[in-house]
Amino acid sequence: MSPEPPAPHADSLELPTPVSEEGDVEVAEGDAPEELDAETRARRDAALRHVRKFGDPALRATALAVDRFDEDLKREVARMGELMQDALGVGLAATQLGVLHRVLVYKAYAEDPLTVLVNPVIEWTSDERASAEEGCLSLPGVHVEVERHERLRVRAQDETGKALELEAEGLPARVIQHEIDHLDGTLILDRISREARKQAMRAMREQQSEQRATADVA
Repeated sequence: MSPEPPAPHADSLELPTPVSEEGDVEVAEGDAPEELDAETRARRDAALRHVRKFGDPALRATALAVDRFDEDLKREVARMGELMQDALGVGLAATQLGVLHRVLVYKAYAEDPLTVLVNPVIEWTSDERASAEEGCLSLPGVHVEVERHERLRVRAQDETGKALELEAEGLPARVIQHEIDHLDGTLILDRISREARKQAMRAMREQQSEQRATADVA
């Protein structure tokens, strides 16, 4: 096999943001608490406007391996962490921001530090699997049962290029699998039955309609 060509630099990997704002509605890995204070909700709304939504071609693109560990990458990672936190998500992949880099960040629990995985590769998964409800910052109103491996081992690098190897189980393992799916152009809609997908699409359309109606009233 011939060697893969070097990945283009970050500047050439960002897909243009769609001109239309349609579909930029609130969505998170779980429903946002209704009692959010005005400042937190405003930050969340602002962060979600940067996240590509269902139908955007970036969500179906396959991210490219990172081979330049420079200041641009560090800034990209920092921005991803800030947007994820402001959006009240637990994970975010670069493709969700229109950047075709194999980079993801996650923070499964509030007390955990932010974890950055560059060029992640799942090396091992447990035979044991479990189903749990998942949502997605890119899929408004969608919450579906997805089956995942309970445990895994992943090899990656951090934003400086340092090699990492970690094992995860439970929610962290689920989040890692969810975000790596994004890097491969796969959505949770692809991991459910046809009937469940129809119901999810219906829920997404209903939420979009409600959001547009609310915006028109405002």
